[in-house]
Amino acid sequence: MNQWIPYGRQDINQSDIDAVVAVLKSDWITQGPSIERFEQAVANYCGAKYAVAVSSATAALHIACLAVGLGKGDSLWTSPNTFVASANCGLYCGADVDFVDIDPRTYNLSVNELEGKLVGAAQQGRLPKVVVPVHFAGQSCEMERIAVLSQHYGFKIIEDASHAIGGRYLQQPIGSCTFSDMAVFSFHPVKIITTGEGGMVLTNQRDLYEKLIRLRTHGITRNPDLMQGESHGSWYYQQLELGFNYRMTDIQAALGFSQLKRLDKFVERRGLLAERYNLLLKDLPLTLPGKSPDSSSSWHLYVIRLHLDKVNKTHPQIFEELRERGIGVNLHYIPVHIQPYYQQIGFGWGNFPQVERYYQEAISLPLYYGLSQIDQEKVATKLKEIML
Repeated sequence: MNQWIPYGRQDINQSDIDAVVAVLKSDWITQGPSIERFEQAVANYCGAKYAVAVSSATAALHIACLAVGLGKGDSLWTSPNTFVASANCGLYCGADVDFVDIDPRTYNLSVNELEGKLVGAAQQGRLPKVVVPVHFAGQSCEMERIAVLSQHYGFKIIEDASHAIGGRYLQQPIGSCTFSDMAVFSFHPVKIITTGEGGMVLTNQRDLYEKLIRLRTHGITRNPDLMQGESHGSWYYQQLELGFNYRMTDIQAALGFSQLKRLDKFVERRGLLAERYNLLLKDLPLTLPGKSPDSSSSWHLYVIRLHLDKVNKTHPQIFEELRERGIGVNLHYIPVHIQPYYQQIGFGWGNFPQVERYYQEAISLPLYYGLSQIDQEKVATKLKEIML
C-alpha cells in the first residue's frame, strides 16, 4: 500500500491549538472579540481599511455582490477556471452570469478577452454590473488593466482572492483593494491559512463595509444612527434589509489569527517547493506554471499541463496512475460552464476554448507547507515513470 500524499492539507501547530483552547475556556465562543481582532489583523496585513469575517468564501462572495446592488436584470462576469462559487454568487442575487476565457499562460481571466467582450457588450447595451477576477492558484490577475476597464465601462470589481492571501501584485499585498471595490479570501483547510471553514471580505469603502456587516447578520443593525425612528432602548435592534447568518465564530477566528502569524513562512515555503518542482520536472513533456512579472504568487496550487502529443497515454490514464501510486493529484478546475446546471441555462462545450483545452491537459500536483523533500521527489519520480 502506497503512502498517500494529498494535493493539499492544513498545518496546525501547538500555538494554533492553544489559541483555540483559550477561546473555549473564555466567555466568548461565537460573536466575541477574537473576530474583530482577526479582521483587523488581516486588514492591516493587506493594507485595506476594513475586513469582514464570514462563514465561508462563498458567503463572502454572496454578500459582496449584494453590497454593490447586484440583482435581477444585472449580470456578473467571471472566469470559467474556478470553483462554482465564483459564478453561483451572481445567481444567488438573481443576476445573469457569463464567463471570460482564460489567459493560456497564467490560467487567469484574460484581460484581452475581457476587453473585447466589453466592446461587444457596450454595443448591445449588455454590460456587466460586476466582474469577478479569480486569482487562480495564488497569482493575481492583471488588476490594473481591469481597473482601467472598470472606469471606462462602469462595472464593479470583486476580486476572488480565495487562493491568494500572502501573494503580491505590483509590490502590494493582494487584498489591498487598490484596484477593486472588494477582495475575498478563503480559509478552507487546503488554502494558505485556515479557520476550518471561513472567509473574509476586504474593502476600502466605508459604505460597503457597513452593508457587509449587516448582511452577514440578518440585515440587522444596533446603530441608532441607521435606525428608522427612535431606538427603544439599549436592547433594541432593527432589521434594515434581508441578510443572512453568515457569521464566523470566535473559535475559528482564534485559529485564523494564530495561523496569520505564520502566513509569510507558509508562502515562502510554498514558493521554494514550487521552484524545486520546476527543477525536478523541467525535462518532462509538460508545461510548468506560468509566472506574471507583476505578481508574486502565494502558490496555493502547482498546476502542470501535459504535452499529450508527446506521451503515449491519455490525460485520465496519467491522472489515475499517479493516484494508484499514492500521489493525491487533483484537477483545478472543471470549467464552470460545462457543469450540468450551467449547461441547462445555456452554456456548453465550445463556448470557451482556452479553458476547455486547459481542462483536458491540467493536473494539480501536491503542494502544501508540510510537504517533505522526500515526498516531493517521490511525486516527481512517479510522474517520470508514468510519462517517459
